[in-house]
Amino acid sequence: MEAASVKTSIKPIIPPKEHVYLDGPKPRTYELSFAWKVFTQFIKGFRNLHFLGPCITVFGSARFREDHPYYEKAREFGSRIAEMGFTTMTGGGPGIMEAANRGAFEKDGISIGCNIRLPFEQKPNPWVHKSITFEHFFVRKVILVKYSYAFIIMPGGFGTLDEFFETLTLVQTKTITQFPIVLYGKEYHKELWDYIQFMAEEGTIAREDLNLVLLTDSVEEAMQHIHTYIQKNYEVKPGKRRWWLFEKK
Repeated sequence: MEAASVKTSIKPIIPPKEHVYLDGPKPRTYELSFAWKVFTQFIKGFRNLHFLGPCITVFGSARFREDHPYYEKAREFGSRIAEMGFTTMTGGGPGIMEAANRGAFEKDGISIGCNIRLPFEQKPNPWVHKSITFEHFFVRKVILVKYSYAFIIMPGGFGTLDEFFETLTLVQTKTITQFPIVLYGKEYHKELWDYIQFMAEEGTIAREDLNLVLLTDSVEEAMQHIHTYIQKNYEVKPGKRRWWLFEKK
């Protein structure tokens, strides 16, 4: 009976990264400090990427090894992006990201990695000319979309699907327009694509929201899809380089 009178308390286990900003209201000084850190991360991204030219972002799993067929295809995508004269941008980690960066790097194209600080998986790959490490996923995703004129979605997990659907949402809401999206891997994405078609049938999305999305197993078809929309809607012009935030080339 004595045990019943003993008071116990449960304290949350906070990981080393201390993402307590998601754990309800905090003192105003903490909130201001957090907002300042987010602002500085955005400025860091803007400074590092402003003059690196138009990009094509490749999303995909960090878990595919070098001998996997998807790794080889992502590497080919990086090479083809470089041939188009675009910068290859990825999440900067291993797997698909490494492969795309590697393909661009080996083709003498510009290769950029927007890394995220995680306790596992995510370490910067060696095939980038510039690597930027972010603390927060939402800042990183803004940067991965902001500078890109097309998006290639390779097979991946929760993170890749999150990036895919966020990009689709931006297309649906006309936040970004005329930016093509490639969903690579018909077999891998079959059930996902079927469900997207079901959503269109149910009226929860409009079929025209998918006009820019191509599901394919062909790198050639994918690059032609991207090239068609970019050539039709955009003209890349050299900009004036004004280094007013102490940017580095």
